[in-house]
Amino acid sequence: MRPYKHPEIAEFVLERVLYALSDSIRLEIVRHLDRVECATCGELDGGRPKSTVSHHFKVLREAGLVRTESNGTTHINTLRSADIEQRFPGLLSAILAQSDKLPARRRKALAR
Repeated sequence: MRPYKHPEIAEFVLERVLYALSDSIRLEIVRHLDRVECATCGELDGGRPKSTVSHHFKVLREAGLVRTESNGTTHINTLRSADIEQRFPGLLSAILAQSDKLPARRRKALAR
């Protein structure tokens, strides 16, 4: 299996980052990765089809939000929060802070 391509920090584009975070599934993946050091795709799939999850991770990788490394047949994902902070200071923390302000039923709906 060939390694995934990840953009360099200087290649991050604000519109791609915001687009990646505009989808509730991708935003929930980013929120989960913000709470843990790393997670496999299986831990983050939410019971969704593999093709759907693969697409979401591709969008997140291309935006520079997630780094995916292969370990055999397992894919380990980490949030590139320090890289995003370097390129767009305060952006990710401001977006992630908003989840705490949502009503419980809205947070639950976004997690689906």
